[in-house]
Amino acid sequence: MKPDLEQIAGWFDTFNRDYFGGGLPRPRFALSRSRTRLGSMSCKKQLRGGRLQCTDYTIRLTTYYDQTERQLQTILLHEMIHLSIAHTGLRDTSPHGVIFRGMMDALNRKYGWQLSVSTPMKGVSRTAATARGKTYLVLALETADSKCYLSVVNPRWARTLNARLPRVSAIRKYGWFHSRNDFFSNFPAVRSLRGREVPRAFLMQMLPQMQAADSSTW
Repeated sequence: MKPDLEQIAGWFDTFNRDYFGGGLPRPRFALSRSRTRLGSMSCKKQLRGGRLQCTDYTIRLTTYYDQTERQLQTILLHEMIHLSIAHTGLRDTSPHGVIFRGMMDALNRKYGWQLSVSTPMKGVSRTAATARGKTYLVLALETADSKCYLSVVNPRWARTLNARLPRVSAIRKYGWFHSRNDFFSNFPAVRSLRGREVPRAFLMQMLPQMQAADSSTW
């Protein structure tokens, strides 16, 4: 399902009342298309009277993935813990430090939630709107020691990386391709020469399925 701002606000009010004693300020709610961050909590920080205070809170949830209502609520609760820590001025040992984990474990133990510090999204379906028509700029590499790599490249950095490729002696072959294969949906859009190592047989299987672009030595 796709997150709905009104629905998210309703969940927030319920969780605030039931789990935080109604003590959290109501933030601004927003949606994003991030594929690397399921949710985020941001705020403005100001020094007042020698004390750092947070204001103008915003909680964002991504619409990139097709998630259940329970999954979306779990992400919201995760961000509400961050909001609680910021609002009360507590200093944790890290973004997901001792205080965060203590609050998270309490919610899991008392109310049956399954909150975690991070949620792996590999294999999780994207929303239909996100998946439809997505084209990836793919760089395929074979190194001098016969290792093979695939990368999804940020198009803005393609020209820069393409200029570097002929000067890298460790690269035996390379090729630029366009692909709509959902296999690449969880690849980060890189801006440097890095990628995921794949078996050579798999790479040879993938190449005919992609549309070759310019500047290929394959």
